[in-house]
Amino acid sequence: MEIIEYSSSWAEEITNLFYNSVHAIDSSIYSNREKNAWAPKPIDYGKWKCRLDDKKPYLLIIRGEVAGFIELESDGHIDCTYVLPKYQNIGVATLLLQHVFSVAKELGLKNLYVEASFVSKPLFEKFGFIVKSKNEVIRNGVVLINYSMLVRV
Repeated sequence: MEIIEYSSSWAEEITNLFYNSVHAIDSSIYSNREKNAWAPKPIDYGKWKCRLDDKKPYLLIIRGEVAGFIELESDGHIDCTYVLPKYQNIGVATLLLQHVFSVAKELGLKNLYVEASFVSKPLFEKFGFIVKSKNEVIRNGVVLINYSMLVRV
C-alpha cells in the first residue's frame, strides 16, 4: 500500500472507482434513484478528467490498483473521499484521511472541512469532525442529504 499524488493516467480508473463506490452503497441507505442522481450514466469521463486534473487527489494504491482517493483543496476543503468497494472496511479511507491531516499541517492549515454523505459521516466523526449543518443538495433533480463538518487541525 502506498499513497501517491495524482497523475492523469489514473483518471479513468478513479472515475470508475467513484461510480462503482456510489452504486455499491446499500439501497436501504441511498435509493437507486439517489445513487443514479449522484453518479449518473453515461459516465462523463472528459468532465471527470478535467476535474481530477484540477483537484489532483491523493491516491492509495494496492497491488497497482487505485483502492481509494481523497481531494484536498488549498483552503482545507475535502471535496471527495471514495474507496473501491472491494477495499472498503480495511482502513483505506482512514489512511487517506491521516495523509490529508499531515499535508494540512505541513501547509499550515488551521481547519479542514467537508460535506460528508450519510455513509462517510462516521469516518469524519472518528477524526473529530463536528457537524455544523445538515444540507439538502439537488443533483439531477433529486434531493440528496449531506453534512457540513469541520475540524481544527
